[in-house]
Amino acid sequence: MTGESHGNGRLDGKIALITGAASGIGRATAERFAREGAKVALTDIEPEKGQTLAEDLAANGHDAFYQNLDVVDQEEWRAVVDAVVARWGRLDILVNSAGIGRAKGLLDMSYDFWRQTIAINLDGTFLGTQAAVDSMKDSGGGAIVNISSVLGFVGMSNISAYAASKGGVRLFTKAAAIECAEKGFNVRINSVHPGYIETPMVMRRFDKIAEEEREAEETRLKQSHPLGRLGKPEEIASMILYLASDEAAFVTGAEFVADGGYLAK
Repeated sequence: MTGESHGNGRLDGKIALITGAASGIGRATAERFAREGAKVALTDIEPEKGQTLAEDLAANGHDAFYQNLDVVDQEEWRAVVDAVVARWGRLDILVNSAGIGRAKGLLDMSYDFWRQTIAINLDGTFLGTQAAVDSMKDSGGGAIVNISSVLGFVGMSNISAYAASKGGVRLFTKAAAIECAEKGFNVRINSVHPGYIETPMVMRRFDKIAEEEREAEETRLKQSHPLGRLGKPEEIASMILYLASDEAAFVTGAEFVADGGYLAK
């Protein structure tokens, strides 16, 4: 872990499950939640990174464990929620952060490419929300935060599969939130829409660009945000923390943008 510091206890006694926790926004969220007093279950498909993070958190006095989770596998979802409940008695918070982001032109895209993008980003969010709500409704309720994107609001060339998946997350979140409220489950569900963030998923886009063009492309991407830079994972984790905490007790079915002004243009 980098820069271990003490939080303010905003999640004291809470039990959280985070997908995509081995890197990027998921990792930053796991670290922040732990510092704020939560017990944290980490999931990903990168066991070495995930287990190392769990060990780092434990070494800093936090209660955490790692378990592999393919977010499109319903049985694995049931298993990880069962593991959380077996260890800590209930589940209070789910953060659906696992995702895939790849560009492909409309006419160059295979059906398998489309389906995999939708499956991981949208189906995985559905399966996680379903498994969490099923557990939370019987243990006093909880909070779910689904990570969408600014591309859940607006389109962009060569990104139609990703935009469709993230737009789906946005409206799925609203519909599920209304249903949970109307049925008295006491489960709040909200979505977060980051701009471009300095994560491995975003920075991989530069790997395929010639060295002489890379700096110009990085500058162009930064300047697409009025603040003139990319976001940091920790900045998105702060938004997620608010929505997961009791401070957001009257917030559900809402969308929260953290994008350096990207959508304001």
